[in-house]
Amino acid sequence: MRGLIGTVADAVRSVIDPATLVEQLATETPAPAADPADTYTEADMPPVADIERAALSLDLANDNARRADRAKRAARKVLDRLPAGTYGNWIVERVTSSRTTVDLDAVRAAYKKHGLGPVPMKPNGPSLKVRRAEIVPADIATLTEVAV
Repeated sequence: MRGLIGTVADAVRSVIDPATLVEQLATETPAPAADPADTYTEADMPPVADIERAALSLDLANDNARRADRAKRAARKVLDRLPAGTYGNWIVERVTSSRTTVDLDAVRAAYKKHGLGPVPMKPNGPSLKVRRAEIVPADIATLTEVAV
């Protein structure tokens, strides 16, 4: 019953004050996922300097990917509205994609028609996130100390 009340409350809130619901969902911390089965053993663990270098590299790559995504969105705003044609040294055209995806609306309709209940879903795999530690434990050598 509590779940139903929470769902109804969220639905009402999404109509009355949607920003509050979005803020609430954004502040909820996801539960940590279990480590994969193939994590390093104590004997195979790489040096801390290598781990720091890899984490920094991933962090920088993520920043560059976000910048690239923003640049792509800005370029698409202009290009998506152009009719197909040649513009200077560039040809703008639209081609059909060979990629296909499941039509969830059709699947839901088929499940409903045959009384199969909700469409079974599975969660996505865990995401690897890297963020800089606020306090570095004293017993861990930092990349600066290793370089010296």
